[in-house]
Amino acid sequence: MEAATSTSPNWDHLFETAAAQDGLFTTQQAAEAGYSPQLIAHHLGSGRMIRVRRGVYRLVHFPAGDHEELVVVWLWSEHKGVFSHQTALALHDLSDVLPSQIHLTLPQLWKKRRLRVPEGVVLHYGDVSDGERRWFGAVPATDPARTLEDCALEHLSPDLLRDAALDALQRGIVTRGQLGAVAEALEPFGGLDP
Repeated sequence: MEAATSTSPNWDHLFETAAAQDGLFTTQQAAEAGYSPQLIAHHLGSGRMIRVRRGVYRLVHFPAGDHEELVVVWLWSEHKGVFSHQTALALHDLSDVLPSQIHLTLPQLWKKRRLRVPEGVVLHYGDVSDGERRWFGAVPATDPARTLEDCALEHLSPDLLRDAALDALQRGIVTRGQLGAVAEALEPFGGLDP
């Protein structure tokens, strides 16, 4: 997004930005809409906005989205993260187990950065191509094949991995040829077939 050319606040611009992100926005995005930190503080005090975490805010009257917790983490990642591993399994409805932590893959270059990681977030590093992404509302996740391969490489429980892979195969969202790491991980446990 381009920075606002005038210094006057543009509520419509801020609302459009927030609407695309389940009602959430960052300090930087507010600045691009002409909102200074002092003006944000004013709106926080009047109850028009609330602070969700450092640098991330919500428009109060905007309905909460299905993946609000994920949107907050995605905004923290400056739109660079892609939800992956067990989090992506849950988004693709390939697992009945709700992950206790949020798994996010950041670009490999971010490995050198010193980050204050939000509580409950597990970071992975790797480059995820546009073709390996699927969108769930405002947030991206790895596609089913990449998700299963990542889970295999991270040694997800063999039973969970097998069930998720078989479900994905049955639904036709992956092919056996896309599951090389999964088949290899499951070989000592009886293979991919039940």
